Amino acid sequence: MKTDFEENSWVINYSPDNYYNRKFSLQEDLQLSKGDKSITWVNTYGLEYMEEFRRMVDGNDLDDFLLRLLLNQKSGNKVIVLEDQLFIAARILKTEHHSMESEQMYFVISKDFNWCIQEKRGDHFDWIRQRIFENKGIIRKKRADYLLFFILETLITNYKDKYEESVVMENALDAIVKREPTPEFMFEVEQKKAIIQDFKKASHGLRDIIIKLERVEVKGFQAKYFSELREQINGLIADIDSDIMELESQINLFFSVQGHRLNEVMKTLTIFSVVFIPLTFMAGIYGMNFENMPELKWPYGYFILLGVMLVVTVISILIFKRKKWF
Repeated sequence: MKTDFEENSWVINYSPDNYYNRKFSLQEDLQLSKGDKSITWVNTYGLEYMEEFRRMVDGNDLDDFLLRLLLNQKSGNKVIVLEDQLFIAARILKTEHHSMESEQMYFVISKDFNWCIQEKRGDHFDWIRQRIFENKGIIRKKRADYLLFFILETLITNYKDKYEESVVMENALDAIVKREPTPEFMFEVEQKKAIIQDFKKASHGLRDIIIKLERVEVKGFQAKYFSELREQINGLIADIDSDIMELESQINLFFSVQGHRLNEVMKTLTIFSVVFIPLTFMAGIYGMNFENMPELKWPYGYFILLGVMLVVTVISILIFKRKKWF
């Protein structure tokens, strides 16, 4: 009966002439290096199998330091050279989910095997497997370093695709016309900023790994493949930085226009207030009930007061126009 480790591990072994793909078996597939021209690719989903990891390390005469590295499940991004092996730890985004969760991913690389360990199930590497199965391109003629190149390139491509899908920069003027600075709008803006920052952090982590891979010297490992990856990840980071600047610019423009609108409203209310304050003042005076107010006895006092109010209103409007207040 298969263990949980075996149930959550798959092995692909390929050479220019043939391949096999099956569930991993500790009895049959423990030896990663076959001693021939074939390449072994093991995928393990889950980080809790420390006893099985120990068997894998001991059974392949790998550096014991690997166990300590695998035990540290919050190691972030790093590249460590261990004798004839290479250990890579990467904190990546799970782009196949909408929640944008992250996971820890490990690679143990030698010239003829690639042991890939992921914290969570699921990946975007099926197209690589399909190329192996159908013998497309030159992947079955290359070593494990070329397989690692394909895997990292897939991560970068998925970052690009998911980023373009998740972060759609709306035209600033359209947003200003359609939106109001409600709490919902502010929450949406903060969400978009958080997504962009997640992609930026993950992309910087991948770039650090790729830069280190360009400099490593391990027997049977060619660093020349990773120069192209550095250009790809730098392009993605440049797009992210550009979008961050554009988002900040849009936010500033949005609130600048909203502030201008508020000033216009306040100016209109102020003009109305200035016009009606003297009218209210006069109406208030003649609304008092004192007996000795001679104007109350005038036959045309009502019409005279209305005329004075009209003159005051016209004069106020002319003054406002002259000062270009509206």
